[in-house]
Amino acid sequence: MELLKRSLKLVAIAAIFMSIQVNAQNYKAMQDSFASSYKYEKVYDYVKAIKSIKAVYVENSYEANLRMGWLTYLNGNYTESAEYYQKAIKLMPYAIEPKLGYTYPLYSLGSWDLLKKQYDDIITIDPQNTTANYKLGYIYYLKQDYAAAFKYVEKVINLYPFDYDSVLLFAYINLKLGKTNDAKVLFNKALLNQPGDKTALEGLNSIK
Repeated sequence: MELLKRSLKLVAIAAIFMSIQVNAQNYKAMQDSFASSYKYEKVYDYVKAIKSIKAVYVENSYEANLRMGWLTYLNGNYTESAEYYQKAIKLMPYAIEPKLGYTYPLYSLGSWDLLKKQYDDIITIDPQNTTANYKLGYIYYLKQDYAAAFKYVEKVINLYPFDYDSVLLFAYINLKLGKTNDAKVLFNKALLNQPGDKTALEGLNSIK
């Protein structure tokens, strides 16, 4: 296991230097293309933004794959987006951002098993990652596995006790687990954040 971990780290380090080398060789051209892509993205012209990156695209550039993954996702090319994100993940296996990016096309494609795997992989690298913990908690909530959902969302609540989405989800999880007193407190906390919120009020009113 230790040998495998060392090998993965060496791969990641090699990928970083390869990425730096690619950027050094095409430094000005890549900067101009990225700047152009941001300009087109700002006005929702994703086709031209994609063309800007394709003009300097090289397969072993982490940054180019990450950018292409995002732009093709925005353009509705979900399968293509997933492929670019996979390339970015392969180049930087310890990076969180391509894994999070990959979840967008996976969600749009309805690839639920792969989506869950990405969040699991993120938590393996970063156990306290709030996005991955929240999303996994929500997935398990939808699956009606409330005990598993509780475990993940509790981590987020401990880190961000006044985050509305997390407090509200945790309130409903507690309600489903029969912890009505805790749920009541959490619904009221959610209403401190979003006064008069319909979803929080519905949960609160369901407690008799």
